[in-house]
Amino acid sequence: MNEAINTRRSVRKYKADQPITKEQLDRLLHAAMLAPSACNSRPWEFIAVTKREVLDEIARVHPYAKMCATATAAIIVVALPQKGESKPEGYFPQDCGAATQNVLLEAAVMGLGTCWCGVYPREARMAEMAELFGIRQPKLPFCVIAVGVPDETPAQRGFFEEDKVRYVV
Repeated sequence: MNEAINTRRSVRKYKADQPITKEQLDRLLHAAMLAPSACNSRPWEFIAVTKREVLDEIARVHPYAKMCATATAAIIVVALPQKGESKPEGYFPQDCGAATQNVLLEAAVMGLGTCWCGVYPREARMAEMAELFGIRQPKLPFCVIAVGVPDETPAQRGFFEEDKVRYVV
């Protein structure tokens, strides 16, 4: 797992001639659904996209998802905000974020590239993605994950910053 964390990158260029298979998507979605969630509420649904015209439309409507023009798949994470006394209200962003990170790490293990493109909480992006995929309230489009065979090797950007850690011992 440490290798997946250390080698995962946000990939913005993909080999458009190398499609992602249903089996690969299923493996990524399986990883997503193994993510932790508040009270095991699992407040998510997923839309798996491989249709070229739809990937191109994502690239057109989302200002930071232009890489979908070369990606051969995308996963749309759909949040299911929960309300009520027996529901863990307000935790869907953390839960959907954990599911998204699981996809990114599993893709890295598989040798695939990904890029997490935020949708929620930007109202305009949410409206465009909801319209494109027929997502109706109370469901919310949370993010787009571009997926494909990488056609670039971005440099590592994250790093450990000890001054941002406070130890209580």
